[in-house]
Amino acid sequence: MKTKELKELSNIELQEKLEIEMTRLVKLRINHAVSPLENTNVLKNTRKDIARINTELKFRILNSTDKLK
Repeated sequence: MKTKELKELSNIELQEKLEIEMTRLVKLRINHAVSPLENTNVLKNTRKDIARINTELKFRILNSTDKLK
């Protein structure tokens, strides 16, 4: 997922996307523990997507508080 796509989403959509990606990562880790994944880059890409979503949410929170001051 690209940051440009994330900027177009609302805060609620970002929260939902974050929950989906977190559950996906847990499932991937469990599956990988049971039997190795063919492509382990999926784990890395999912972690990066979660980080991008968290970064965008944090950016929005910080910008909203700056406007209040």
